[in-house]
Amino acid sequence: MNTVREYLENFLYVTESGIHGAGLFTSIKITEGQKIIIIKGETISGDECERREEFGNVYIFWNGENYIDTAMTDKIKFINHNCSYNCDIFDRDEESLFLIADRDIEPDEELTIDYGYDEIYELCQCEICSEYAADSFEIQKAI
Repeated sequence: MNTVREYLENFLYVTESGIHGAGLFTSIKITEGQKIIIIKGETISGDECERREEFGNVYIFWNGENYIDTAMTDKIKFINHNCSYNCDIFDRDEESLFLIADRDIEPDEELTIDYGYDEIYELCQCEICSEYAADSFEIQKAI
């Protein structure tokens, strides 16, 4: 059975991100499919999730059963959104999730996920969204 020590949390660090604010980075190569970290935090109800989001808490994950507030964690709360993400999230148990590499990740590369909610794509400035926004702008100008 895997233990927390077998995951890569000790090889992750937080520093300035080219995407937004601070980001979560790896100091080692991570291979596709590798379990990187267990996402844990305070388990909260849907009502409490909504209340916290109204006050700007954006560090909440859903595992299909519970909301997991990671605002008090040292690392996972810094994972940024990117439409060309390199990590994905999978269920672990009712109080946690796994962060798993979606492809090989190089040392000093920022770890990213797709946040998966519609509003993020309006704010996203990744290459995919920037091209989509530029195309949409050109279409609107032509109309």
